[in-house]
Amino acid sequence: MKTATTSEVVSFEDFKKEVINDYKIARISRECSLLGRKEVLTGKAKFGIFGDGKEVPQLALAKAFQNGDFRSGYYRDQTFMMAIGAMNIEQFFAGLYGHTDINFDPMSAGRQMGGHFATHSLDENGNWKNLTQQKNSSSDISPTAGQMPRLLGLAQASKIYRNVSGINQTNFSENGNEVAWGTIGNASTSEGLFFETINAAGVLQVPMVMSVWDDEYGISVHARHQTTKENISEILKGFQRDEENNGYEILRVKGWDYPALVETYQKASQIAREEHVPVLVHVSELTQPQGHSTSGSHERYKNAERLAWEAEFDCVAKMKTWLIDNNIATSEELDEIDSQAKKDVLEGKKAAWTNFTAPIKTEQQELVGLLNTIASQSENKVFIEKIANDVASIKEPIRKDILVAARKVLRMIIKENSRATLATWIENYTEKIQPKFSSHLFSQSDKTVLKTKEVAPTYDATAEDVDARLVLRDNFDAIFSKYPETLIFGEDSGNIGDVNQGLEGMQEKYGELRVADVGIREATILGQGIGMAMRGLRPIAEIQYLDYLLYAIQIMSDDLATLQYRTAGRQKAPLIIRTRGHRLEGVWHSGSPMGMIINAIRGIHVLVPRNMTKAAGFYNTLLETDEPALVVECLNGYRLKEKMPTNLGEFKTPIGVVETIKTGTDITLVSYGSTLRLVEQAANELESVGISAEIIDIQSLLPFDINHDIVKSVAKTNRLLVIDEDVPGGASAYILQEIVENQNAYKHLDSAPQTLASKAHRPAYGTDGDYFSKPSTEDIFEKVYAIMNEANPTKYPSLY
Repeated sequence: MKTATTSEVVSFEDFKKEVINDYKIARISRECSLLGRKEVLTGKAKFGIFGDGKEVPQLALAKAFQNGDFRSGYYRDQTFMMAIGAMNIEQFFAGLYGHTDINFDPMSAGRQMGGHFATHSLDENGNWKNLTQQKNSSSDISPTAGQMPRLLGLAQASKIYRNVSGINQTNFSENGNEVAWGTIGNASTSEGLFFETINAAGVLQVPMVMSVWDDEYGISVHARHQTTKENISEILKGFQRDEENNGYEILRVKGWDYPALVETYQKASQIAREEHVPVLVHVSELTQPQGHSTSGSHERYKNAERLAWEAEFDCVAKMKTWLIDNNIATSEELDEIDSQAKKDVLEGKKAAWTNFTAPIKTEQQELVGLLNTIASQSENKVFIEKIANDVASIKEPIRKDILVAARKVLRMIIKENSRATLATWIENYTEKIQPKFSSHLFSQSDKTVLKTKEVAPTYDATAEDVDARLVLRDNFDAIFSKYPETLIFGEDSGNIGDVNQGLEGMQEKYGELRVADVGIREATILGQGIGMAMRGLRPIAEIQYLDYLLYAIQIMSDDLATLQYRTAGRQKAPLIIRTRGHRLEGVWHSGSPMGMIINAIRGIHVLVPRNMTKAAGFYNTLLETDEPALVVECLNGYRLKEKMPTNLGEFKTPIGVVETIKTGTDITLVSYGSTLRLVEQAANELESVGISAEIIDIQSLLPFDINHDIVKSVAKTNRLLVIDEDVPGGASAYILQEIVENQNAYKHLDSAPQTLASKAHRPAYGTDGDYFSKPSTEDIFEKVYAIMNEANPTKYPSLY
């Protein structure tokens, strides 16, 4: 007899032991779901979404899952995580309670609700662990089907490692033998991200196994409202591969049939792992015993017949019957396992709650003692003692209770000597606790962008002026030669060398896997990059135009931007996103929705170089860091002339550092990207009327002016104008807040700080459309002149 996880012949006793252990895991997982729901309903946990009804297929999946493999799943995979040894009972409940210590909740350190799973790809210092020696799970996100794009990249990484020579695979791959395993609920297959990913994986032929857990419902909505023919594998059967065409292997299996599930997943693993062919496993006839979540009962939308069927075909109950019918275990033995599972889960739950509350109770006692001391010396003794007693009486305090009480008392003693003591306590407590909720939005390792230093481009005496796109092209050439793990892909990026020829000849030189064309599918272009970056590669995902980034903004916002944060620094994806934007022609090729972008993707650096040398320097910088970034090249700058540097691939543009490109004394003009050329022209024209403008290139919107150099300029000129191509109130409002509020530039202003933005609509077509939609040289000149007129109307009489 062969086990599920190896080809070795084993005894019946060993087989029996393995299968019974599977049943134990299933029972423990089910009890966690049942008790977890009670914890939510009693108020100890905020929200519950559990994996009951999906236990047995997840056991089968776990048997086929090997070291080095990756999961990209959804929030019902708790049994799988237990089966691969990545989560225990106490950790399950720690996640449910939101324990902020990653040693207790290794999934997210309390930053995600329960049911969102992850393993650690990084150590506490942000260094890669050996991913080939552990079973890996990428960090889950809640948006339905949001796990799909990243899954594509996780699978593609195996293809790259198997087929591209020269890459150091240490820690990341064993010759591309790893499989990426996806899971999704049947209703979420209605999402566009599911179909986009399925199609892309079929085209790319990557080792991906996609499991659909089909329980016929999406929350309360039946499959007949979700899926054509109510059957996802039926409508996808055109993807089935045959002798003449690549495609998928499509497998179907009942979710309560343990031996068939084990066999199916072994087959899926072999096909994907050995042949690098994607596999779809449609697991049907599953149940959801507690309904969708603790927000409501499924009895409201399932009729008596369906509920009776679910009771009969519950996968754990069916597995128990199978064990008895096949003389693997007796009913009494399994009843004992059931009873022990209840005890173990109850004890684990109690331990998790104790561990969660213990440090908070210590903090509670500390504050109560301090408040009583303060009360004894205060005119408001009675009121402070009442607050202290109220805090002390809270049996299950949270940190909000503690800090609210302290801050209320502070108001009562604002004129008393003890104010300083309490204020210091509050400040120290906040400094200690706030990082538990806010750390790791960006990298905290020694490879953070903030530790990189500028390396200026160098030029020899014969440096010629060339089309700026050639600086990019030759710099990419240097990058691909220097970093074998670097690859770039996007629409028109390969064969023609991108639409602006910044990659001219690169595919021919480095091959179709490293410089690749892809289909028109922006979300999964991002997904390819995220997944490959999570596996140690250094991808550059190219989105053809900035406007098209909107297709991918959800993936950038919900997945990439939050990755380090939601894992408390235990996963990373240092993806570079390359695009081009600002001024060209018309509504869809010259938008600059920067305000939307910078507010949606906090956690990703947003870099806005004014020319291609600066852009090339950003790419060189980023490849020495471990953080994701968006680089927006100037769409109208590729044919402008720039000198060719001699240190290609080596010069680095600093991130978060502004550059003063013209000094002046009367007003500070702040802008970035394509608009800077207009600002420079306007500044030259302003000189003719006696106005001296200082021009600062922001270069980086996120992070913004980390050295606070702009306020130094404002302190000299005492006036400020921000010029931006976004709509009014967009990026210009963000920039103004950074300068006036965060840098305290208001102290130095003699005139009101102002902004000059585009019109509220998207830019119209043509040169006139650009002129009447976005700031022009004349607009900038007249805006500055009006500011100077208001300051000195005698010297600068009104133009209008």
